[in-house]
Amino acid sequence: MSDMATNETETVDSGVPEDPEDLLPEESVLTLEEYLEMHAAIGHRTRYEVLYRLVHSGAMSPKELEHALDIDDSTLHYHLNKLVDVGLIEKRQRTERGEDGLHTYYRATVFGEVTLTEGVDELIRGEREFDALYDSSERS
Repeated sequence: MSDMATNETETVDSGVPEDPEDLLPEESVLTLEEYLEMHAAIGHRTRYEVLYRLVHSGAMSPKELEHALDIDDSTLHYHLNKLVDVGLIEKRQRTERGEDGLHTYYRATVFGEVTLTEGVDELIRGEREFDALYDSSERS
């Protein structure tokens, strides 16, 4: 049988596409590089903690985040900008009732919530299962 080109994605034995780019839907909103940048961004403890707070506590101002994380303003803003740049959080401004001027706050995006809850948080929650797997393999 000759090797003719087809429109089908080649897969490895497990049924997973050979090229990770083929995991993306045809009309994907993001590129593979953008997804990888999101995961890399929360590989830093401070950025992970910022995203964790925003996902689990809701929108927060920079001052609230500074207080919660006990870090200085410039360090916080550096990490906030990284998270905004990759699309895990968004910066919003609003006017507080009875006050003049705009107030900045940050909130997690859908990508931020999924990246956190289905990524690192899921690994942490699964630690007991991993321990059980490793314990049983060491006994063999």
